[in-house]
Amino acid sequence: MMDTFLLSLTVLLAGGLFALLTCKLFSLMKAGYITITAVGCMIGLYAIIGPLQGTEVTTYSISWLQIFTLSFSIDPLSAFFLIPIFAICPLAVLYSFHYMDKAEQRLRIGVNFFFLTFLIIGMALVATADNIISFALVWEIMSLSSFLLVIYDYHEKETRKAGYIYFIFAQAGAMFIFASIALAYSYTGSYSFSTFAVIPANIKVIVFFLALVGFGSKAGMFPLQMWLPHAHPAAPSNISAMMSGVMIKMGIYGIIRFYAILNATELVFGEMVLTFGMVSGILGVVYALGKNDLKKLLAYSSVENIGIILIGAGIGMIGLSSGNMAMASFGFAGSLLHVLNHSIFKSLLFLGAGIVLKKTGVRQIDQLGGILKRMPKTGSAFLTGSISISGLPPFNGFVSEFLIYYGAFQGLLLDGSPFIFTMLAILSLSIIGGLAATCFTKVVGIVFLGEPRTAKAADAQEAGITITIPMTIMAVSCLVIGIFPTPFVQTAFMALKSIKPLVPVGAEEVAVLTGNLAIAARIFLAVFLFSMLLRKVLYLRKEITHNPTWGCGFTQGTTRIQYTGTSYAMSVVDFFRPFVRVKTRYSGIKRIFPRQTTYNTSVEDISEIALVDHLAIPFLYFMRKLRWIQHGHIQLYIGYIIVAIVALLLFV
Repeated sequence: MMDTFLLSLTVLLAGGLFALLTCKLFSLMKAGYITITAVGCMIGLYAIIGPLQGTEVTTYSISWLQIFTLSFSIDPLSAFFLIPIFAICPLAVLYSFHYMDKAEQRLRIGVNFFFLTFLIIGMALVATADNIISFALVWEIMSLSSFLLVIYDYHEKETRKAGYIYFIFAQAGAMFIFASIALAYSYTGSYSFSTFAVIPANIKVIVFFLALVGFGSKAGMFPLQMWLPHAHPAAPSNISAMMSGVMIKMGIYGIIRFYAILNATELVFGEMVLTFGMVSGILGVVYALGKNDLKKLLAYSSVENIGIILIGAGIGMIGLSSGNMAMASFGFAGSLLHVLNHSIFKSLLFLGAGIVLKKTGVRQIDQLGGILKRMPKTGSAFLTGSISISGLPPFNGFVSEFLIYYGAFQGLLLDGSPFIFTMLAILSLSIIGGLAATCFTKVVGIVFLGEPRTAKAADAQEAGITITIPMTIMAVSCLVIGIFPTPFVQTAFMALKSIKPLVPVGAEEVAVLTGNLAIAARIFLAVFLFSMLLRKVLYLRKEITHNPTWGCGFTQGTTRIQYTGTSYAMSVVDFFRPFVRVKTRYSGIKRIFPRQTTYNTSVEDISEIALVDHLAIPFLYFMRKLRWIQHGHIQLYIGYIIVAIVALLLFV
């Protein structure tokens, strides 16, 4: 199977080269690249069938520079994380056929496709890297290629700023990961991950904490998530979908993989992960609720879902350390299944937001409205994603969150701090669920319902078929996983075989639970469809008339009396002060006959103020002051090299 996996990467690389070589033939380039990428991803999905079933673990190694050995392996855990890579990426690429339709930018689009290929290959290799050198190399390939994709519109100042912020956070996170690896290497003297288990217990805590910070930065864990609300709005929407739906999961993979290879069963690991998960989940959705930029809102909701995934992983770790295998099994399984589910519905939401932005030119939700009537396919798909991300039945988000809940309730049998952390996890999940439903009620209600607030929203039209097909496939997938959860839950449980010394619960208990979930979801769906059919029958022979909506005393209702994002959400956001900073600007009424007044409210992220405004931006300012070093004189460049060599020799 490893040969098949390498074949898929070779085909993907051929697709990237094809895009570069044929960029002058615009339509051919896009069609050929999409076809080759889809073929490569299908081969990749075929390659992981065996490892997903737990029947085989395949490895591959190659000598690099005659010094290092690059080693890669596919086990059930890595195979599970390869599913969203090979399933979501081709759909995002297909979306780009009509989304990236400016022929005058054919060269830039060809280069974008080339780096997109390296992102897909980099993510696939990260999930399979089996030693330190391999992991460090492919992690940087993934990070650098994603940075180059973020700055697609490099001519815009805000895009360059977003790219720089992402680059700083990506490399800072990488430094923490490499520090973790270096500390482990100092005790093992081996490049193999398999030797990490022999590290002393107190050093394992430090190694894991450094890895948690580094991988958490990539995943979007609070308070290290600040690159997300900058990078996602700046990047093209198909790239945003892949980064939020797939790439940030490589951070989750790193956390779970390092936990597994360290063979760490101390309670502190689970408590650490669970704490970060609860904070990320609650504050992520609160900040999402307070944002009126559609893509920033979706970026913060990714922080929320990373929090849910970490809560599940933390519950699994606490269960494992306490010897409660039911708690550990369902916690980890729910976390992994939510990785897959989030990759589907978050990619769907970003693709939907992207086409709304493209058709209207508007990102502020208060300038939209009435989109569902003008873009019914996009609106229906976005609504499906919104219900799924809110964790409501009968869609996939409910299944994975239910498994996490089920694992947490198993922990109520414990004593001491595990019991306290379990109770906090249950409370956090319930708060997150309620706030998520409120957040996406706001989005759907203001963006897709009501009347258009601007002429741009009123002129919106449905997108092309290559845009609606990927969104339809993702929307249907959300429903299929919710109604037929058994094979997907079993696949998540199969991935647990890579986490030692976890002994997953029996297949019978899993089958009974998922069977009951499936029955409940089907009954829910049947009742809904029956009510819709009944409504049709009751109104079949009745005359349909059109009348104006009651305007609460206003005889001529306008869009100005519709809810705004701020008016809908501010009462909820205010509850979470001082963790959320709310700035209000109000000019006031100062005359008997007042002039026009202004009122503006914005929600600011406390971590952005601390890490971006006070750290990243000053760092960028400092680096701009050093631009004089790059003056173009080759003689001085040689001088720099000589001085650096002399300094290193003196140091040695």
